[in-house]
Amino acid sequence: MSPPVLYYLPPSPPCRSILLLAKMLDLDFELKIVNILEGEQLKPDFVAMNPQHCVPTMNDEGLVLWESRAILAYLVAAYGKSDALYPTDIRVRALVDQRLHFDLGTLYMRLTDYYFPTMFIGAPLDEGKRAKLTEAVGWLNSILEGRQYAAAEHFTIADLTLLVTVSQLEAFEFELRPYKHIRQWLDRCKDHMAPFGYEEINVTKANLLADMFKAKMNQSGGS
Repeated sequence: MSPPVLYYLPPSPPCRSILLLAKMLDLDFELKIVNILEGEQLKPDFVAMNPQHCVPTMNDEGLVLWESRAILAYLVAAYGKSDALYPTDIRVRALVDQRLHFDLGTLYMRLTDYYFPTMFIGAPLDEGKRAKLTEAVGWLNSILEGRQYAAAEHFTIADLTLLVTVSQLEAFEFELRPYKHIRQWLDRCKDHMAPFGYEEINVTKANLLADMFKAKMNQSGGS
């Protein structure tokens, strides 16, 4: 069997979550960079494989998946030595799935809505979008109250995808001090992921995006 192929861009938060999980599973990908800043995702062969032309995209022996949270779930099922990261207990899995969807549709979406227009095209920051992001961070803080981890009694892929999102907020210097439960959970997750290339795969690339954002802010005089 040949290894799964991962089409990715290293600074992309969703791509970082896949790379971190690969370290946890001791899984080697065939890695292919797709530079979306240069439009490489629009090449005909890539569009033929993934009409949505987004990264990460994975091809495992002809199974083509995109959307990082779907890839995370598949990789644990296909390559995990246990179900710990994506439990098969239906009630626990339901909570993991809910947290994955919360990250996709609410927290990460609101992060990108607020920061990315400035970072990529120099648009002015929108205080309405910041308020929506702050609301979502507050919801996560409430979700984590009384919990060691986001969905189960131990670390799961729900924690992994939320960790990448929250660490990107941290790199963007979003003020996390008011959110005690998030801060405690964040420290716990960082410790858990430290042996799996967390600093190299995630922190350095989160800082790279933050530097891009700050550069655009400086060009526009801030706001």
